[in-house]
Amino acid sequence: MDDKTLHEVNSIFQQPWWLDAVAPGQWGAAVVNRGEEVAARLPYVLGKRYGMKAIIMPELTQTAGPWLRKSTAKYANQISEQKELMGELVAQLPEVDYFCQSFSTSITNWLPFYWHGFQQTTRYTYRIEDLSDTEKIWASFAKNARNNIRKAEKLVTVRSDLELDRFLRVNSLTFLRQNMEVPISEDSIRRLDNACLAHDARKMFFAEDAQGRIHAGVYLVWDSNTAYLIMSGEDPELRNSEACSLLVWEAIKFASTVTRVFDFEGSMIESIERFFRSFGATQTPYFQLTKMSRKMRIAEHGRELIKALLNR
Repeated sequence: MDDKTLHEVNSIFQQPWWLDAVAPGQWGAAVVNRGEEVAARLPYVLGKRYGMKAIIMPELTQTAGPWLRKSTAKYANQISEQKELMGELVAQLPEVDYFCQSFSTSITNWLPFYWHGFQQTTRYTYRIEDLSDTEKIWASFAKNARNNIRKAEKLVTVRSDLELDRFLRVNSLTFLRQNMEVPISEDSIRRLDNACLAHDARKMFFAEDAQGRIHAGVYLVWDSNTAYLIMSGEDPELRNSEACSLLVWEAIKFASTVTRVFDFEGSMIESIERFFRSFGATQTPYFQLTKMSRKMRIAEHGRELIKALLNR
């Protein structure tokens, strides 16, 4: 499967260059051919869980899961073909004790995986499915979102010409406010940033005030179909400016010039969900699939038992 074909049929998260950046030396792909064409592909990243071999979600990656070629067959035949292709993909996966992948929103049929012993949890993202009319998008925002954007416009200027170091700093402040360590190393972010720059697939937006202080920053990546808001951060001492709302709006407007859909890379955290929902985006389900060996189930059960005892 050449780079041109991959660009046309796979999301940015399934591109070899993306996987090289987020999981160097750790990834592979199950591939099913029909004749000289690729009919299905399932990239995977190998890692560890409780010291056991696992297929995991790589850092900064919204979705993984299978890609299946488009079919013009009758619906019943399409489902039959999906069963066959997905079964062949599963058969090619390396043997591991744990599997966890979040599938693209385009995958609505996970039944073939169920038949191979996988379990599913429904998760949600928020998406603006049509970026062609930004005035219509603006009108769909909740009133408080529009008010926050107008407020921020009076206090900060939007810039997209600052260096990654400025983003790393404001991103770290978000976790510092919550007494948390940044979950992703700077080296990992820099590696991905270099890859995205090389493929013209990222843009950062910053909100700066007249004193030169950075109030917030957001990090956007995209492919030919969808833009994803994969990282953001704000200075906790300057949150009242509502700069993050303004930056999301700027990111949406920019995304409308390079792709078709805007994905907020949804969160199951209530406060974040409420923020994303205020931009008039559509709640969209996607599937997180897992599978555990007997050893892994025992380890998971032991972990939950210890957690319950500690919380008594």
